[in-house]
Amino acid sequence: MQLGTYVVDPPVVLAPMAGITNVAFRQLCREQGAGIYVCEMITTVALAHRNPKTERMIEFGVDETPRSMQIYGVDPEMTAKAVRRIVDENLADHIDMNFGCSVRKITSKGGGSAIPYKRKLFGSIVRAAVDAAAPAGIPVTVKMRKGIDDNHLTYVEAGLIAQDAGVKWVALHARTAAQRYSGEADWESIATLADALDVPVLGNGDIWEASDALRMVAGTGCAGVVVGRGCLGRPWLFADLQAAFAGRPERVLPSLGEVATVMRRHAELLVRWWDAEREGVTDFRKHVAWYLKGFPVGSELRRDMAMASSLMELDDLLGKLDTDAPFPTAVLGQPRGRTNAPAKVVLPYGWLDDRDDLTVPEDAEHDDSGG
Repeated sequence: MQLGTYVVDPPVVLAPMAGITNVAFRQLCREQGAGIYVCEMITTVALAHRNPKTERMIEFGVDETPRSMQIYGVDPEMTAKAVRRIVDENLADHIDMNFGCSVRKITSKGGGSAIPYKRKLFGSIVRAAVDAAAPAGIPVTVKMRKGIDDNHLTYVEAGLIAQDAGVKWVALHARTAAQRYSGEADWESIATLADALDVPVLGNGDIWEASDALRMVAGTGCAGVVVGRGCLGRPWLFADLQAAFAGRPERVLPSLGEVATVMRRHAELLVRWWDAEREGVTDFRKHVAWYLKGFPVGSELRRDMAMASSLMELDDLLGKLDTDAPFPTAVLGQPRGRTNAPAKVVLPYGWLDDRDDLTVPEDAEHDDSGG
């Protein structure tokens, strides 16, 4: 798969995840296998206004290529301003646009997965980014959901609009915003979109193992996959994906001792990124349960590890693990990360009244990032 001048082999993309896909986690995953590794979602207004938190979030590793940045915006003019900064200051090599976020604080302002319903506004935002990125040859891609809910599906029309605007690919999370992360992803919608578009379509949703990625590509005709929750506590999933797409059978099933080594590496990278040991180890805490999922580790040790505040403390706790414990194969193919129930999508008042309204919702932009 091609992304501008970059060959994407294997055709695998790490989905942006708030509080997860920072420099440290991306490096950890890149050490396992090739692909495109996208930073956390960045709001266009925060990028344009140089929000201090955002300045840290847009950092990339010295050897990170291509530098892939996902942006979120509701205003075409602010989107163009943010992308011009990316171009002028050489901040990224690839721009992905988020139209899939279903979080209340985003959709209630008309953002994320709410935007594609407003087809003219959606097209204006995408075209603003593509046009602003064009002088530098920076490829722009789009990630979206099927629609707001089953009564307001927009993915085919939005995909065609994005294609006409000049994006290089369209990624589809095969759920509606109302589904959030519940139920099963509708892979048939990925096949429908792939049939409708000329640009590559990437599939996202319920890829827990490398075999799932192969099944999705074979069953839908999509050009590649976007992996999110499946790699939480399992950065080696990208090694599995690289082997699978190359036709090799080997899969990584690390012992608990090997997992402990990866955990220590992850914490160390976070400390380096934060440039502060306490902050880095504290940031690591959220990953503990994902790494230890299914392993025979007592609740007290799990709790202590999720409260560690220094590398020395973490080392002491990791040393108490049964390093010979084999990987718990019972957890293979099981969901990871957040799961939640369907919910009504909160939208601005009158949002569904006129699909062709170009009005940018008042106070739509957030001077904050992370989604």
